[in-house]
Amino acid sequence: MNSTPAPQLAFIGLAVSDVAASVAFYRRLGIAFPEGAEQEPHVEAQLPGGLLLVLDAESTIRSFHPAWQPPTGGGRTALAFRCGSPAHVDALYEELTGAGYHGELKPWDAFWGQRYATVHDPDGNGVDLLAPLS
Repeated sequence: MNSTPAPQLAFIGLAVSDVAASVAFYRRLGIAFPEGAEQEPHVEAQLPGGLLLVLDAESTIRSFHPAWQPPTGGGRTALAFRCGSPAHVDALYEELTGAGYHGELKPWDAFWGQRYATVHDPDGNGVDLLAPLS
């Protein structure tokens, strides 16, 4: 039996092509990035529960790992945000798509009992919006 505690997830990191655009998108979802984060190549925002959301400019990653290439294609990363109600899912989807973000899946009542929708962040990562139907 191993007495060493299991490692704990510390952060979710995203390689982004435009930090300012990504900070603006995630701020619309209520993530509190520090003032001035738009100009930084590496930014962190603490989420409830202590987990961090970390955004790193692709150019910064290449500076310390020159062979690194950003992933291609979709579906590599998805984040999900629980909303307060089905109406909140609809309103947030409309706000984000109205601001020009790609709506991948319009809000719908999923068979598993949630109002569900998907938008893409500026780098094409799927961001799910969900709320219990009842």
